[in-house]
Amino acid sequence: MTCIMASTLLTPAMAQTQYPDKPIKIIVPFSAGGIVDSVARLMGDKLSVQYGKPVVVENRTGAGGSIGTDYVANAPADGYTLLLVSPSHAVAPSLQKSITWNPVRDFKAIAGFGIVPNIIVVHPDTPAKTIAEFIDLAKKSNPSLTYATAGVGTSNHLAGELLSQEAKIDLTHVPYKGQTDALNDLVSGRVDMMPLTAALAMPYIKANKLRGLAVTTSERASAVPDLPTVAEAGGLPNYEVGTWFGLVAPAATPAPVINKLAADVDKILDMPDVQAKLATLGMELAPQSPAEFDAFVAKEFEKWAEVMKHADTGEN
Repeated sequence: MTCIMASTLLTPAMAQTQYPDKPIKIIVPFSAGGIVDSVARLMGDKLSVQYGKPVVVENRTGAGGSIGTDYVANAPADGYTLLLVSPSHAVAPSLQKSITWNPVRDFKAIAGFGIVPNIIVVHPDTPAKTIAEFIDLAKKSNPSLTYATAGVGTSNHLAGELLSQEAKIDLTHVPYKGQTDALNDLVSGRVDMMPLTAALAMPYIKANKLRGLAVTTSERASAVPDLPTVAEAGGLPNYEVGTWFGLVAPAATPAPVINKLAADVDKILDMPDVQAKLATLGMELAPQSPAEFDAFVAKEFEKWAEVMKHADTGEN
């Protein structure tokens, strides 16, 4: 009811001429310091300069990102409360039955930014030198090989689970509270494999502390152009996973506000200093319009709902 009233009070003409006339909040449904938070703060800083108004990043954590997401779903649809989204936005409803928000029904896309590839990495002592050899090793292993993740529903988990299902191999999911804890156990050899964010993986690969087997996105990563994709080297054409990012608003937000934000975000993504900063986070830029990002999120929601029906959450 609140969203409907807010959208009717703000006519299209008013939205176009007056927005923004007060501070904007970008909600990050995860803790400060992570990659989602870093992307949000970069975007908030640039929007603040453009608008001459504060754009404040607010971390509302808990329940795998669903608490912050629920907050935005029920916020006034006036363009002053936005949400920085990542894969959990499309996956969480398939993992938590208590969630009432829907990523397609309850939100309107502003823009998609790009994607951060994961790299399938193993300990150097692992016999597998390629992703094809890892798949073959997994088929022969008893007990099954283990893979570490930053938690249920993270892109690490999605990458491992999809590999298990597409390659028809048994992999045991070992969830941690974050990528750092998982990475420590991988480097020490306590777990066999991890689909690790490219920016985190590269220093360990260069130092020969981990071996990179393949990237999880549909195309090779610019940071490691010689490393093949799982799809091409593993013979798994339907395999594609990455940590994507975008900005959304409550579904009833007026179109003029969405369009203004989309145009301004597009300008920001075209700034050389922004592109350089996102590159340090391992992001491959792939800007998407509101319509394109809405369609992308809907496709992700459908894809992962099916995958998660058969997923190993590591909680059994």
